[in-house]
Amino acid sequence: MKTLTNGIINVHVDPKDKEDATIILKDLGLNMSTLINMTLKQVIKRKAIPFDVAIPSYNDRLENALKESEVIEKEYKRGTRKGYNNVNEMMESIIND
Repeated sequence: MKTLTNGIINVHVDPKDKEDATIILKDLGLNMSTLINMTLKQVIKRKAIPFDVAIPSYNDRLENALKESEVIEKEYKRGTRKGYNNVNEMMESIIND
């Protein structure tokens, strides 16, 4: 009978990422070792990475909205676009203009 020993994996990660992930995993009742073991089991079972690995792409509508928000922010910082502290201020300005 073959005796299995635990394999050890050392991984360098950003300390903040580790901290954030540890908190989330704890809320889920897991720890880092369990997550890694689950992930490895899924890699073996699927013969693939068990989640999407891709550069995010946005549809044209979202791309345009992001570009527009950048323009609005620049205009606001230059003082050429009015800003509001809350929705009531904005609505009052719209009604009175």
